Amino acid sequence: MLITLLRTYLRPYRRWLTAVVVLQFIGTLASLYLPSLNADIIDNGIARGDTGYIVRTGGWMLAATLLQITCTVGAVYFGAKTAMAFGRDVRAAIFHRVGEFSAREVGRFGAPSLITRNTNDVQQVQMLVLMSCTLLVTAPIMATGGVIMALREDVGLAWLLLVCVPALIAGIALIVRRMVPGFRLMQERIDGVNRVMREQITGIRVVRAFVRERWEQSRFAVANTALTDTALYVGRLMALMFPWVMLIFNVSSVAVLWFGAGRVDDGQMQIGSLTAFLTYLIQILMSVMMATFMLVMLPRATVCAERIGEVLDTESSVLPPSDPVTTLPGRVSLELRGAEFAYPGAESPVLRDVTFTVEPGSTTAVVGSTGSGKTTLVSLVPRLIDVTAGQVLAGGVDVRRLDPEALRERVGLVPQKAYLFSGTVASNLRYGNPDATDDELWEALRIAQAADFVEEMPEGLDAPIAQGGTNVSGGQRQRLAIARALVRRPAIYLFDDSFSALDLATDARLRAALRPHTTDAAVVIVAQRISTIIDADQIVVLDDGAVVGLGTHAELIETCPTYAEIVESQLTAEEAA
Repeated sequence: MLITLLRTYLRPYRRWLTAVVVLQFIGTLASLYLPSLNADIIDNGIARGDTGYIVRTGGWMLAATLLQITCTVGAVYFGAKTAMAFGRDVRAAIFHRVGEFSAREVGRFGAPSLITRNTNDVQQVQMLVLMSCTLLVTAPIMATGGVIMALREDVGLAWLLLVCVPALIAGIALIVRRMVPGFRLMQERIDGVNRVMREQITGIRVVRAFVRERWEQSRFAVANTALTDTALYVGRLMALMFPWVMLIFNVSSVAVLWFGAGRVDDGQMQIGSLTAFLTYLIQILMSVMMATFMLVMLPRATVCAERIGEVLDTESSVLPPSDPVTTLPGRVSLELRGAEFAYPGAESPVLRDVTFTVEPGSTTAVVGSTGSGKTTLVSLVPRLIDVTAGQVLAGGVDVRRLDPEALRERVGLVPQKAYLFSGTVASNLRYGNPDATDDELWEALRIAQAADFVEEMPEGLDAPIAQGGTNVSGGQRQRLAIARALVRRPAIYLFDDSFSALDLATDARLRAALRPHTTDAAVVIVAQRISTIIDADQIVVLDDGAVVGLGTHAELIETCPTYAEIVESQLTAEEAA
């Protein structure tokens, strides 16, 4: 998967990568030339006392050094640009892919894991690209060139290369082999820490309300300790690598000097050549060490690439049609025909054989016990999930045949959990319609019974909203979410238990103000409170995913025992009548 990911997202930057290879090649050749020049100075300059030769050769060494520095700086520059561009493109690809996911795929991966994959995982692969441009390209050039230059200095010591290099590689390979599963486990443990941390931050009020700080601290400690233990295991293996490298380095240096001294004494080798050979051996081992450093990063980057690939290769269960219908009439009806939804592998469907119609200008309420499938039903309309059997039709057209954007532009959804984005009141309302004027925003706020508290804010429409709307109350958050849907002026309104945080008086005022605003729209209200839906044109009663009642309030009181039980639990006999 790593190779596929690199091949796909590095293809646009082939020119930069070519520049990296060329510059590293020239810079490495200059680096390899320096020990040979140094040997010439020792053998032909210092040994003979030729100062002019020392100065001339030193000048060439200085020129080679400047060339090496220039090429290295250029290679690092282009390598960094390539790595950063690669990371940007992969993050964008993950973001867009997740944006296409239905609720089913998002639930399968989980928000903490998706965040980790788009941040930490991408960063690991991006770092591999950067280090490849700076180290991995240099390593084979230096190793090959170093062997050639070392043999050029003296063939008699070549056997040391055949001993030192394989010993270094063998030891590193054994260590890296044990590190791969450790890195895979470490990424999973990072997911675990993110998940616990996210839950604690999001649910901080619940934690404090139930005095569960100590429990949450211990839960975080378990996840944190698991990550720490895994990181220490991998770190210990990594710590073994560098002593082994240094051992080979030092033993190799002693061996060169030991055996080289005998060859110098026999007149088979000059002192400058011995110095150059030792330098080339160190360069060869350095190149192996650089490749080793890449091998340390490779296992973790491979695991991260697999996790990234999982997201990129996952197709949404909500697919756009091949020949989409792009337009809908001005007044749009909503119809469910035998709609069914079941999760893969589930024993029974969440919804089954749901059939009803919502005409433009009418209001349909959906009630039922917790877990009866109300939110799932609402999610079918804008195709957050797709039916597994039956049909959902908007304007007489199956929503699966409609262009997703065209469908969702005509749907105004207020979810069960009202969510506001960081920004201002105006920016949140214009999420429904970016071109809405201030007058339209105030009109939506008045209908949603939110104008009073927004007017009390010093900045008005420009009042800041924290992420998730945590700086406003639950009721205010719900009313702003309703106003956001009203600004859109959709053909289908979906209110998923959107009045639960409102008091009865505000609820009644809001519904009264909403009625003339939705005369041409099909309205679906999911609610637990009977007072909210008592005046609906029709009420759908769900029980265990099936429709057990359909009619007006008065009709269902007489004909549907499930609805009668719900009413009895909330209203007195006189209120119900």
